[in-house]
Amino acid sequence: MPPKKPDKGKTDPKKAPAKKKEGGGGGKAKKKKWSKGKVRDKLNNLVLFDKSTYDKLYKEVPSYKLITPSIVSERLKVRGSLARAALIELHSKGLIRLIEKHHSQMIYTRSTKAAMEDEEAAAAAAAAAATAETEKPGKRGKK
Repeated sequence: MPPKKPDKGKTDPKKAPAKKKEGGGGGKAKKKKWSKGKVRDKLNNLVLFDKSTYDKLYKEVPSYKLITPSIVSERLKVRGSLARAALIELHSKGLIRLIEKHHSQMIYTRSTKAAMEDEEAAAAAAAAAATAETEKPGKRGKK
């Protein structure tokens, strides 16, 4: 028997031609590139004080409520080592008061009149207590 001829009017649902998807479905996808990370601007902080920055240090820094080398470095645009040295200088002149000293960070605050009086009274009391202890006779002092 001769092979059957396909009907021109009817189409077989199993043998329907596949439609191409929009956007070119197959093929090799592009390889994802690694990002180079976020680029930070380079800080251009001063290594030594100039006249205007030094005046700003003495004028503004003693009025801050919280004073750390990090804050001074950021606001005055100076290096951290220079900010640390400047805070030690301000503390020695009595313009700021030391709250906490740690090997990595020192915390200061503004110096107020009441705080200065309290420190002087505490220092005087400590000196009086030290002199009172030295005057007490020990066991060897008795006869």
